[in-house]
Amino acid sequence: MEDREQEVSFKKETVGKLLSLFFRDEKTRVSSDAATLMTEMLKVFVQEAARRAAKQAETEDSHTVDIDHFEKILPQLLLDF
Repeated sequence: MEDREQEVSFKKETVGKLLSLFFRDEKTRVSSDAATLMTEMLKVFVQEAARRAAKQAETEDSHTVDIDHFEKILPQLLLDF
């Protein structure tokens, strides 16, 4: 498999809005620092998921990563984070 590193990015504003959807109190706000931190954590999470899914595909002698590979590594991600 080729080792291609692609940049993962999320808009800080989008992450902040997604976070605010889960607040119980409408007055609760996400600070800029919190949104930046959560954006970085989401980026790391997605990169790790991609790496693990690629490794799973490689283990199964597959040249492409598909949703089945991701579904197999999902329990690992939930336990690690």
